[in-house]
Amino acid sequence: MGVGVDELVAGGPRILDGGLATALEARGADLSGGLWSARYLVDAPDDVVATHEDFFAAGAEVAKSAGYQASFEGFAAHGIGREQAAELMRRSVELAQEAAHLAPVPHRVGKTAAHRTGRFVAASVGPYGAVLADGSEYRGRYGLGHRELVAFHRSRMEVFAEAAPDLFALETVPDVDEAAALLDALSGLGVPAWLSYTISGERTRAGQPLDEAFALVAGRDDVLAVGVNCCSPADATRAVPVAREVTGKPVVVYPNSGEGWDAVHQRWTGTSRFDPALVDRWVADGAALVGGCCRVSPADIAAIAERLR
Repeated sequence: MGVGVDELVAGGPRILDGGLATALEARGADLSGGLWSARYLVDAPDDVVATHEDFFAAGAEVAKSAGYQASFEGFAAHGIGREQAAELMRRSVELAQEAAHLAPVPHRVGKTAAHRTGRFVAASVGPYGAVLADGSEYRGRYGLGHRELVAFHRSRMEVFAEAAPDLFALETVPDVDEAAALLDALSGLGVPAWLSYTISGERTRAGQPLDEAFALVAGRDDVLAVGVNCCSPADATRAVPVAREVTGKPVVVYPNSGEGWDAVHQRWTGTSRFDPALVDRWVADGAALVGGCCRVSPADIAAIAERLR
């Protein structure tokens, strides 16, 4: 089950999608509340499919599912029982799979890219802090022990795996301790993953050096790529060569637009500094999976596709 590294990175760098929530909001979605984009698995699944299609039509080859904030505990806090929660988590993967089949291949990518191995769906597995919906994913160190974190992630990853994603996106991980728990939760599921930290400067959000963080995946055949997301474009650019040097693995990189999240007022601040030209540097430094995270739109992904294809 799942995709192999050779298939995933065949033929040059793969283009990831951008910010699913950003594109949903552009369609008029209200993402306030603790469920964030996972709310639309309940309220408007057709909008989730259409948003994935927008990114595929822009040139993305890999979709990250709407599972980032989905968990049994998070759904329970909104009155959704365990059976329905499991159905919704599987649905997050299935909706992205549906979009991968429906969306046309954009003409501008050319025959070579259009006839590559195809499109992939990564089941998004966000950090424990995402469920708290208070910005904790940008701090880490939640006060939970290793076993508690493994149990939290394993329960949801087992359900995501039932929908047969191509791989997991273990993403926006702020802390080496949580990364270790995610990797333990991954073991034995039969689905590979990429592991992606959120960082500030040259450290994880919890303050650990990046070489230490990336080294965690050395020797793990079930981790296809390692890198960073949900950080500034400048920090991402500095991190890519470190990830490549430490692990020798393909690097995944998909930063935010450069705007900052104000967790107190629940809003984005600043202006976008997302420059598609940065992708040239990322690829030269070892990136094999490139795209965007928060506030990165289908238009931004189209600009990346234009440069790469």
